[in-house]
Amino acid sequence: MPPLPLPPPPRLRLFPNLSPCLGRPLHPHPGPRASLSPRLRRPPPPCPTLRRPIRRFLFRAMASTAAGDDPGTSGDAAVRPRRALEELAWDETFVRELPADPRSDNIPRQVLHACYSKVYPNAPVDGPKLVAWSPAVADLLDLDHKEFERPEFPDFFSGATPLAGSMPYAQCYGGHQFGSWAGQLGDGRAITLGEVLNARGERWELQLKGAGKTPYSRFADGLAVLRSSIREFLCSEAMHGLGIPTTRALCLVETGNSVVRDMFYDGNSKEEPGAIVCRVAPSFLRFGSFQIHATRGKEDLKIVRQLADYTIRHHYPHLENIKKSEGLSFEAAMGDSPAIDLTSNKYAAWAVEVAERTAYLIARWQGVGFTHGVLNTDNMSVLGLTIDYGPFGFLDAFDPGFTPNTTDLPGKRYCFANQPDVGLWNIAQFTGPLSSAGLISKDEANYIMERYGTKFMDEYQTIMTKKLGLPKYNKQLIGKLLNNLAVDKVDYTNFFRLLSNVKADPGIPESELLVPIKAALLDIGQERKEAWISWVQTYIEELVASGISDDERKATMNSVNPKYILRNYLCQTAIDAADLGDYEEVRRLLKVMERPYDEQPGMEKYARLPPAWAYRPGVCMLSCSS
Repeated sequence: MPPLPLPPPPRLRLFPNLSPCLGRPLHPHPGPRASLSPRLRRPPPPCPTLRRPIRRFLFRAMASTAAGDDPGTSGDAAVRPRRALEELAWDETFVRELPADPRSDNIPRQVLHACYSKVYPNAPVDGPKLVAWSPAVADLLDLDHKEFERPEFPDFFSGATPLAGSMPYAQCYGGHQFGSWAGQLGDGRAITLGEVLNARGERWELQLKGAGKTPYSRFADGLAVLRSSIREFLCSEAMHGLGIPTTRALCLVETGNSVVRDMFYDGNSKEEPGAIVCRVAPSFLRFGSFQIHATRGKEDLKIVRQLADYTIRHHYPHLENIKKSEGLSFEAAMGDSPAIDLTSNKYAAWAVEVAERTAYLIARWQGVGFTHGVLNTDNMSVLGLTIDYGPFGFLDAFDPGFTPNTTDLPGKRYCFANQPDVGLWNIAQFTGPLSSAGLISKDEANYIMERYGTKFMDEYQTIMTKKLGLPKYNKQLIGKLLNNLAVDKVDYTNFFRLLSNVKADPGIPESELLVPIKAALLDIGQERKEAWISWVQTYIEELVASGISDDERKATMNSVNPKYILRNYLCQTAIDAADLGDYEEVRRLLKVMERPYDEQPGMEKYARLPPAWAYRPGVCMLSCSS
């Protein structure tokens, strides 16, 4: 059974008039089981009796740390230690502090009363090759860059040779998939090698995705193919370059063995090159890590508490002993409900921060036009990180109903415009096991969802205001802009980058108003041209009123509106070359995506619109087959 149901979460409405998929209930896919999928609406504003915190939770700084700020930007870069693989400092808290599966085999089965199963990488490997690696992530681990030149390096990161000090395991978790409870899922092809401490005391888990079967593989082979592994490797680092919290990727290795996949689920299976990506994050704990134990009876509810204590102790230590004097907590009164004092319940304070981190993350996705594609609860990080890059996609032509996942096409549950609502729905599922375990009350659960909605709208409005270079949010102006972008299918990324060229000059002749953004407005008729002229005139009035100089505004806008995003066709170009044994395009893309806000002279081709071939199946849209 799924976790105990909570009251329906509200619904956030960002694009009420732009897409037929909006306004629908988030029904489980494919059936119409409304009992698991309440409608969402924007939460009400905080009650007048709400006392805000003396200062906000520290989730921003922690999310930045979790995403992995490059230590090379700090003054101690020159003295940072450079370690060999054999010198990595392993510290296995997850294995040491949480209940383990008593069995050590990798036979698929239900794993009860445990958070993980010990299992070693077991993917077939034959002459593995290093495809690419990230110097920035190597620096997070204090790993000497010369280590990547070692002939045996691909053996270590394909799992063929164990890393000294590692204690590999696969995590147990469950989740809602497309709105329906799916039961036990777990790491079906990802094997965590362990946790590494760097010289700054930061903890990083190393995980091999595609490393072989585990007890959670079900009917699958536990392997991954090169095309999906290239996408995950590149997007992990591209999202970090955009400043969005994300898991990271240390390296990508081709195994030398083939893997059979039916890419379109149409019965046409074929062999593809196998690969393994090494993912890196402070933790790979998910919403589903808590859900699974709440479904297995009272005996396992204690594991929910153990897991919550572990997460707070290691990843939210500022909440371990919160006090009012620390300014990290506050009281909140909601309607007729009693006041909620988060200083008296660290679990409620923690869940609020998880909700706020999640809201911040999804607001940042909306800002750059990123669509995850598979926002199941087992793909939601409790650290507020983007996790599990499958059939993701960035918006090309602006379409609120865009989904990059062919499996999601029938209902578009996970389309771009629905992501804020789905995030809230998933938060409601996350609070379920905490309520079942007696860690939070019903009123606290409701407040957690309210904080998600409030935080999302605050962050989203801030991001959109910055994208337009304005000093304050203008709902009508932004709403009209988004409508125009959707009607004319304007490229989302290129438009906002060009918008910084508009001058705050009310004397510009009407015939010249669209010149700065002309390259983004393709094939529009006279009626639509007039609509855009009207919008630009209003926009210029706002710019003049702001008093901000054109140069200052342009610099600010270009710092939040990227020139380069990881469009699917760019990934495919790198994949096609890698299939032929040429890894250079993967490496070039990695370099470009590390600095997406910079002009990067000579790299302009990576900012071009998708060519016609990019709209073929398997490029613009993908399945979960990998």
